[in-house]
Amino acid sequence: MTTEASHPLYVPLRPHRAEPAPPPAPARRAPAPPLPVLRLAPDRLRTAILGGAGAVALLWGVQARPSARLDAFFASGAHLTGLLAGYGVLVLLLLMARVPAVEHGVGADRLARWHALGGRYVLGLIGAHALLALCGYAVHTRTDLVTATGGLLSYGAIAAATAGTVLFVAVGVTSARAVRSRVRHEVWRAVHLGALLAAALGFVHQLAGPDIADSLLVRWAWSMAHGTVAVLLLWYRLVVPVRAALRHELRVVEVRDEGPGVVSVLVRGRGVARLCAEPGQFFRWRFLRRGLWATALPFSLSAPVRDDTLRITVKACGDHTRRIRRLRPGVRVLASGPFGALTAHRRTRRKVLLLAGGVGITPLRALFETLPGGPGDVTLLYRASDAAGLVLREELEVIAHERQAALHFLLGRSDDSFDPLAPRALRHLVPDLAAHDVYLCGPPAMARAATANLIRAGVPASRIHSEDFDHA
Repeated sequence: MTTEASHPLYVPLRPHRAEPAPPPAPARRAPAPPLPVLRLAPDRLRTAILGGAGAVALLWGVQARPSARLDAFFASGAHLTGLLAGYGVLVLLLLMARVPAVEHGVGADRLARWHALGGRYVLGLIGAHALLALCGYAVHTRTDLVTATGGLLSYGAIAAATAGTVLFVAVGVTSARAVRSRVRHEVWRAVHLGALLAAALGFVHQLAGPDIADSLLVRWAWSMAHGTVAVLLLWYRLVVPVRAALRHELRVVEVRDEGPGVVSVLVRGRGVARLCAEPGQFFRWRFLRRGLWATALPFSLSAPVRDDTLRITVKACGDHTRRIRRLRPGVRVLASGPFGALTAHRRTRRKVLLLAGGVGITPLRALFETLPGGPGDVTLLYRASDAAGLVLREELEVIAHERQAALHFLLGRSDDSFDPLAPRALRHLVPDLAAHDVYLCGPPAMARAATANLIRAGVPASRIHSEDFDHA
C-alpha cells in the first residue's frame, strides 16, 4: 500500500492520560455549518404517492362504462391495472432518481426498501393487466388463449408492451434475494438499466390505449409526468455527477491503515464545501482505476469536511473494498452525493446516544465530533468483537475528552452469553436512555437486534434513527 506523510487534518491526537499533558494545541476551527437544504419528509412523500394512485383510480372510474358483458368486465379490470402499473413505474423511477430533497429527507435506505416493495406490486399489476387483457380479447373474439395471444401481438403497441414486460421480469428476477447474491453487481446494474427501456416501451403502449388516447388533457398530463421523471433521472443521475466531477477534480491524496483490513482514504478537490456534505451522510464513489471504475461504492464520510478534503474509512470485505487498499495518491475520483438522512436534522432531544457496530462507526464518528451539546449530552457506545476491531479508537477518545462526552467500548463475540446491548445493559450504561435520540449504524443483524432492544428499553421507535447501507 502506498501512503504519503500523515495529513494534518486527521492526525489522531494522543488519548488523554493521567500524567501531565503538554500545552494544549491551538483550537481547531470548527467546520462551517452546511447550507440549509430542502427535505421532503417520508410521511409527505408517502401521502403524495398514495394520492397519485388515488387520482389514477379516479381517472379510470370517470371513464369506466358499467356493463354486464364478460369481455367488458375483463377489459375494465385490464384498464385499471394497466393505469396503476404505469403510474407505479413512474414512482419507482422517481424514488431512484436521487433528487436531493427526497434523498436528504427520506433517506437512501428507506427509498431503496420502498423501491423494492413497490417493484413487487408493479410486477403484480403488470401480470394482472396482461392476463385480464388477454382474457377479455379471447372472450371478445371467441377464440382460445393461444390464438388470442397471437392476435394481440399483431398490434405494435402491445408487442412493445410485451417486450417491456420481459425486461421488467428480468429486473425482478435478478433482484430476488436468492438470485442477487449470486449475480455480480455489474450484471445486476446492467439488467436494471433495461428498466428504463421497459418504461419507455410501456409509455408507447399507454399512449395507444383508450384511457390516455381519448382525452387530449389526459394525454398531455400523462406525457408531462413521464417527461418530468425522465428529466429528473437525467439531471441527477448523469448531469449533476459529471458537472461535480469537472468542478471539484477530486483525487486521492492518502491511503492510511487504521487497523486489520481497514483503511482511510483522503480525497481532496476544489470547492468541496459547495457539496454541502453533512456529518452522517455518504457519497457513491468511483475510483478511476482498473477494477474499481465501473462500480459506484457507497461509503460514509468518517470525518467532517475540512479544507476541501473528504475522508472515508473502508473495511475490506469484498473484491472492490480490497482493491481500495491498493489505491495510489493521484487517482481521480468521481463522487456523487451527498446522500442519506442520518444527520443532525433528525435530532429531537437534547441528549443523544450514538450506537455503532464494527465499521458502522464511520458516520457516527463524524456526528460524535459535530453534534451540538454540552458535557454529558452525547454518548457513544461502540460494539466490536475485540479491541482490534475498534476503528478510529484514538480519535474517538480524543473527541470524548475534548467534549466531555461518554464513550464506552462494548467488546465481546456476538455468541457470548452476555449481551452488552440487552435492554438492562443499555439502561445501566445510559440511565436516562428513554430521554435520548438514538443514532444507530452497524451490520444489519446487529442493527435489527439493537433496535428491538432499544424499544424494549423504552426508546420510542420514532427516535431511533438509522440507515441500512446494504440498501443504500
